[in-house]
Amino acid sequence: MLVEISIENLGIIESSMLSFSDGFTVFTGETGAGKTMLVEAINLVCGRRAESSVVRDGADEARVEARFIRGHGDNEEEVILARVITREGRSRAYINGRMATVSALSEIGDQLVDIHGQHAHQRLLTASVQRMSLDTFAEVDTTALQSARDALTEIDALLAALGGDEKSRAREIDLLAFQCEEIENSHISSEHEDNELSLEEDKLADVVRHQEALWHVSSLLSHDGGVTEKLGEALRALAPISSMPELTERFHSLLTEAEDLASTIRDKAEGTENDPERLEQIRLRRQNLRDLMRKYGDSLADVMSFGAEARTRLNELNSYAERVAELEESKKKALQHLRAEQLKVGHARRGGANQLASAVQKGFVN
Repeated sequence: MLVEISIENLGIIESSMLSFSDGFTVFTGETGAGKTMLVEAINLVCGRRAESSVVRDGADEARVEARFIRGHGDNEEEVILARVITREGRSRAYINGRMATVSALSEIGDQLVDIHGQHAHQRLLTASVQRMSLDTFAEVDTTALQSARDALTEIDALLAALGGDEKSRAREIDLLAFQCEEIENSHISSEHEDNELSLEEDKLADVVRHQEALWHVSSLLSHDGGVTEKLGEALRALAPISSMPELTERFHSLLTEAEDLASTIRDKAEGTENDPERLEQIRLRRQNLRDLMRKYGDSLADVMSFGAEARTRLNELNSYAERVAELEESKKKALQHLRAEQLKVGHARRGGANQLASAVQKGFVN
């Protein structure tokens, strides 16, 4: 039941608040008094189509709010609907103070208000409402019928998903075959393969860097112009000076240590296991995996999932005729089941139709 409505800047109405009590309410008045605007306000708040022309001259927007009470006794519930129409033609809807779509507003509005008029919207004249009323009155159970319809709809969807004409199926088969071959021939070991290869690549790259550093240090110590050569030159320069034996001894010790250090570093550089071929293999493999992820997903798990789905779809298309035959047979059975349920529901509806008609006629007479 509509108990209150507030209207602002709608047509000739600048601002109006109306409250309704129980019983029958009639609005009368001369042409132009605003009766049509009142009906328009109820239409708007119930989700009907809105035009920017309904906004009052000089106003930026029109606003309608309505408070309804539905249910009875302990099940009584208050519902507040609101609609705002801007000068630009945009529309906003609210249900119980929260933003909502106009379709949601229309759905709940249809449950609350039924507007009757000459050649206007009268829900009782629609077949769906008539069937619903009859089913409610006669307590007709349509659950099995709806399930049978859903099953048939699902089969039709599966048939449609198998593919369109033969040429489009052939194009899809070619694309799927290429994708499956590319993914399957890559032989991805696991969804963690790229991470595992990354760790191995870092380790091998460190070996190369370490070896290069050792050879560089070795060259600084023993090659031409290196430390050992400079120390040798220093000893030769001190040889004629017999008054400084302690300096000569220290240079001898430094030279011996430098030569020993150079030998140790050279041995370590020569003994470091370097595998440039494996490193190159890893880098090429990781590039291949990255190419797959660029095409088929953000991770190897996505790539593997895409490949499995593509293979399933390809198998479906390759067995198209067989699959169609299976679905057509299922559809035949589903149609038979649907007809059986339709007969049951039809029989129940016909049994209750006369009782409903008698009850309606009795209500009018009383």
